[in-house]
Amino acid sequence: MTQDELKALVGQAATAHVQPGSVIGVGTGSTVNCFIDALARMPERIRGAVSSSEQSSARLRGHGIEVLDANSVETLAVYIDGADEIDHHGHMIKGGGAALTREKIVADMADRFVCIADESKLVDTLGRYPLPVEVIPMAAGLVARRLRALGGQPRMREGVVTDNGCRIIDVSGLAITDPAGMEREINQWPGVVTVGIFARHAAAVCLLGTSDGVKTLTFQRGSAA
Repeated sequence: MTQDELKALVGQAATAHVQPGSVIGVGTGSTVNCFIDALARMPERIRGAVSSSEQSSARLRGHGIEVLDANSVETLAVYIDGADEIDHHGHMIKGGGAALTREKIVADMADRFVCIADESKLVDTLGRYPLPVEVIPMAAGLVARRLRALGGQPRMREGVVTDNGCRIIDVSGLAITDPAGMEREINQWPGVVTVGIFARHAAAVCLLGTSDGVKTLTFQRGSAA
């Protein structure tokens, strides 16, 4: 199957994790677009969704699904989103679509994170995909120097301003062997809005599109089952 076909497959499979009548969190990206389209075809509709980006919000509304303000919702049953990379412990790199901060906010509201991805996204060690860091524009130079000190090669993502009015630095050359530790360190730097390591908000489940169909990975206590 093509990559687009795998995305459609896992998007459809993700609807099995959605309870009709519930309020869910919806992420951002091409795989999530497939999920939103599949969500619209469910016989029983959800009550509404909290979205992590303006792009996803527009797609949800286009299907007649109500988009709720995050401040009006206390908890979400599930958050469904893609990943740029996911390891065998459920840790992820996210932010290729520049929505990483809002994605972390919605993930924090949810009882569980279901990641949807194709098999090319599964890695042994995070870092093959450049790590996004959202920064306040004034701090871009400072943060870039600190990222170089960690051994990374930072580069400003040209022509991109996030929904929060900030910039994205993409960092290549990192082997992220301690995702939780690196996430904590970078997040505390002045001017960093958030880093695209999702270790504190790791996936509980990954629906992985493979040539043999959808493979379900479940993560417990930092390991895949």
